[in-house]
Amino acid sequence: MLLDLIRAEGVDGATILDIGGGIGVIDQELLRAGAGRATLSDASPASVEVAREAAAAAGLADRMSYVEGDAVRRASDIVGADVVTLDRVICCYPDVESLVRLSAARAGRLYGIVLPRDRWVVRVGIALEAAWFRLTRRRYRPFAHPNRLVDALAVSQGLEPVAETGTYFWRVALFRRAATVRASATGTGDAAWSSSR
Repeated sequence: MLLDLIRAEGVDGATILDIGGGIGVIDQELLRAGAGRATLSDASPASVEVAREAAAAAGLADRMSYVEGDAVRRASDIVGADVVTLDRVICCYPDVESLVRLSAARAGRLYGIVLPRDRWVVRVGIALEAAWFRLTRRRYRPFAHPNRLVDALAVSQGLEPVAETGTYFWRVALFRRAATVRASATGTGDAAWSSSR
């Protein structure tokens, strides 16, 4: 669904920044759809390695680059892109304000996100999942960040909502950089990432 929303806006020649990109599915699909280059950022070394292998097998290795580690902490190593995506990443990160503000500032044209919906059933489910992970001593924790907060953070970085879809559990939203600030997006993003570190 996220890919459909982005492809409808056109990606010919676009640069992609996929934060929390896992094994690189979003990157590869957008490169196949006409994007020029993609950067995948992920905190899991194993996922990055699989992404490298998958890109090589698909003949896309020369159009991919990688940043391994926490995107907020590695901010100085991440450059802006025409399209920035966070597919089910916001619900995995405790500091939603830093993650969304910083990633949204990097989006030159489009910002696509997938996150849990604001529904009591969803919130209860996430709370139970978090309790189970604590009980079983796993490090991972899921988070149900308020959708209104996420939207407000994106808007505060000069983005405006343009499309939305999803399932009962997941919300898929696409934002576009407002025309008045589009030309200076990269410079603004650099400053925002640097000043928040």
